[in-house]
Parts: sequence; C-alpha cells; structure tokens
Amino acid sequence: MPNRRCRADNSRGSSPEVRYVLYTGRVMSCLFCKIIDGSIPSTALFEDDICYAFADIHPQAPVHVLVVPREHIPSMADCNQDDTQLMGHLLWAATQIAQLRNLDGGYRVVVNTGEDGGQTVEHLHLHLLGGRLLTWPPG
Repeated sequence: MPNRRCRADNSRGSSPEVRYVLYTGRVMSCLFCKIIDGSIPSTALFEDDICYAFADIHPQAPVHVLVVPREHIPSMADCNQDDTQLMGHLLWAATQIAQLRNLDGGYRVVVNTGEDGGQTVEHLHLHLLGGRLLTWPPG
C-alpha cells in the first residue's frame, strides 16, 4: 500500500519534535489538511501533536466539534491495525473537549465513513455533538 499519510506544515507552532512532510497529490486539495496547516483559518478548540479540533461550520447541535488527525487518512475504512493508537487518541481527545465544554449531561461521538455513511470530506474525522438532548435513531 502506498504511503497515505502526510502531515501539514503547522503554522501554529507545535513542539519542535513533530516532523512534517510536504503534501503530494490528492492531499493538496484536502479541506481538513488546509485547516490544519493554517491555509484556511479556524480556531483551535483542542490540539496536540496527533490531532486538531475545531467547530463545525454547519453545527447540528449547540456543541459540534470536529476532531481531525493531523495525518491524512481518507476515512475510517482506510485504517488498519497500526492505527489503533491513533483511533484511541481521537476518542480520548473528544472526551477532553467534552469536559472542557461542560457536556456533563452527555454527548455523542460520530464517525461518518464513505458516501453512504454521510462522509463529505475525505479525511478521517470525529464529530463531537452535545449541548442538547440527542434523539435516536440519528438519521
């Protein structure tokens, strides 16, 4: 399998031990890679060397945060066993954001995968939704 991973140049000044590679091919046009590298402005709600989180521009709840890995992975379907720590970290980051946003009454974490799953940006991301009663089924 070709190397599917790229890291955006982080203009926000993360720690010096983080290394970044240049974009190639399809990653150059990735909306979330551009947000991570600062080409498209956003406000970080949480960030570390592994992920970056920001508010969804079309919120579906009072709190709607996207948690995006800095590494470009098109979707959860593209993950493999080597990605288990990354996926766990993304879920952990979502819990940290939920605590910061005082979502004590509960929240939902959603990963849309593929066109039928409702994924609209081809970069793995988690939706953290909360701040109101969330009904089931979701849609």
